Amino acid sequence: MCGIIGYIGKKPAQNVILEGLRRLEYRGYDSAGLCIINSKGAFELRKKSGRINDLAAVLAKQPAKGDTGIGHTRWATHGPPTDANAHPHLDQSRKIALVHNGVIENHQLLKERLLAKGHQFTSQTDTEVLAHLVGEYYEKVHANNPNANGTTLTEAVRLALKDVVGTYGIAVVHADHPGQIVGARRGSPLLLGVGRDENFLASDVSAIIAHTRRVVYLNDFEIVTLSRDDFQVSTIEAAAVSPQISEVEFAAEEAERGKFPHFMLKEIFEQPQAVQNAIRGRISHEEATARIGGLNLAPGELRSVDRVIYIACGSALHAGMVGEYLMEDLARVPTECDYASEFRYRNAPVEKHTLVFAISQSGETIDTLAAVRESRRKGHKTLGIVNVVGSTIAREVDGGTYMHAGLEIGVAATKTFTSQITTMTLLAVLMGRMRHLASTRGTEILRGLEEIPAKMERVLKQSDAIAAIAKKYCDANSFLFLARQINFPIALEGALKLKEISYIHAEGYPAAEMKHGPIALVDPRTPSVFLCPKNSVYEKVMANIEEVKARKGPVIVVATEGDENIQKRADDVIYIPDTLECLQPLLTVLPLQLLAYHIAVLRGCDVDKPRNLAKSVTVE
Repeated sequence: MCGIIGYIGKKPAQNVILEGLRRLEYRGYDSAGLCIINSKGAFELRKKSGRINDLAAVLAKQPAKGDTGIGHTRWATHGPPTDANAHPHLDQSRKIALVHNGVIENHQLLKERLLAKGHQFTSQTDTEVLAHLVGEYYEKVHANNPNANGTTLTEAVRLALKDVVGTYGIAVVHADHPGQIVGARRGSPLLLGVGRDENFLASDVSAIIAHTRRVVYLNDFEIVTLSRDDFQVSTIEAAAVSPQISEVEFAAEEAERGKFPHFMLKEIFEQPQAVQNAIRGRISHEEATARIGGLNLAPGELRSVDRVIYIACGSALHAGMVGEYLMEDLARVPTECDYASEFRYRNAPVEKHTLVFAISQSGETIDTLAAVRESRRKGHKTLGIVNVVGSTIAREVDGGTYMHAGLEIGVAATKTFTSQITTMTLLAVLMGRMRHLASTRGTEILRGLEEIPAKMERVLKQSDAIAAIAKKYCDANSFLFLARQINFPIALEGALKLKEISYIHAEGYPAAEMKHGPIALVDPRTPSVFLCPKNSVYEKVMANIEEVKARKGPVIVVATEGDENIQKRADDVIYIPDTLECLQPLLTVLPLQLLAYHIAVLRGCDVDKPRNLAKSVTVE
């Protein structure tokens, strides 16, 4: 859950790396640092706890000059966020600098081995241990073959990583090899950016998109050696690899906020377009069904599926829960949604004709990736619903579909969440039309889905009104989010959004479960947010609202346009356009995203970089 960037070329490396770190700050922002090799073959090391601006202030006073270097923005795992624990870390000789994402699980054992040889450590991190280990092997390789300067660092990295237990994405430089950067990955994303007379290394394509759109995604146990005008990829066992260069599908402008004060607000307002992108070219009105390429399953194989499992984490899990309702309702296929972190460890019985879907925005979520590997290891057909083309999950699943939501920078998922639901709606229609779903019903759902972007626009126009509601409740210490049936996962998502960015305690529940415990929390200081659009459980949710009002609890309701009855029971109402019940989550979630956003802003929170969180969770 950190960011890496490396640069080798003709430009001032400090500028390229600092710009890349700013784009990567959403991946980690406890501390940051860089190491540049100057024209004299010496390191210019600068690192600082805090945000990227704190590092920039250091560089303004002490510029680091040179055209080769590595940088890192950290989300602390081993050791608190201090200057000493910030990356890059040096080896014992202080000629090797290394940045690292991931966790070295056997770092203590390795550290004790190195301490016995006289090594001295200056930080509490597992990364410094790895830097010293690479340095130890470098001395051995160089002593055995002092003339092999072009491969010495690469070989030292290769040997060191064979001793490592854990996950890593690393970039390494040596003061004696100013024309070289070495990178490697296992379980933590790393890619190569291919330029003209320059090359890049990064953990996320957003760091380098302003310079090149040609990338090579490294696989686990691969090592890359970069020079200014060339690169070589091999495995940890020294087998040569023929890399595939891919073209990034989004532009650098997507990594800018534009007119919006925060990326999160920008991405909330991009949801109509994101839904449009998710359905483009995937609807067949002639056959009243969805067309989804990339599943790599013949129609007969899809018809034989008798169980679906969605595996995911965080917001993607809540989207999967909506997908569970959709698949069972429209396709009549038994479906469950499981935490990826639990699925990977429990020995769940999974029948032969079960289809497993992994849902991940980044395609790098470590728990979801491990669950994918466990599912495939046991022979289950495993597909992906991901946003990032070329991501690890996208490459390791048997097939799947891309969401095409575009770059999402804000840590709190918004447009990728609704894109995931949109994709799973198409999947449910596809599976349903292969079974019992009537063509008239299929057409109705697909036409309703095509109307969603315009209806989203109507909801988003209420942002200022929702901000006024947020002002009334921004000092509350706790919220309840309540809904039933297909909107229940949206209650969970609304509570998660509020927790993530405003640090207010919030809980989501099925509205009927309120009587079984949570109603004890209701008082005049605890707002309850109800999702109560016109649908099959409308009257039931109305009864739950009455129960809260009877206990003097403030009530905010998301309701269907034209519902005047709700005004008598709610303190505040946010209206959404009418739509089919199965499509309501695509609209009911928008007011909750905006409510959380405006409350967080009023409380002075850093919306795009909430404390203790990072965008892509790549450590277990």
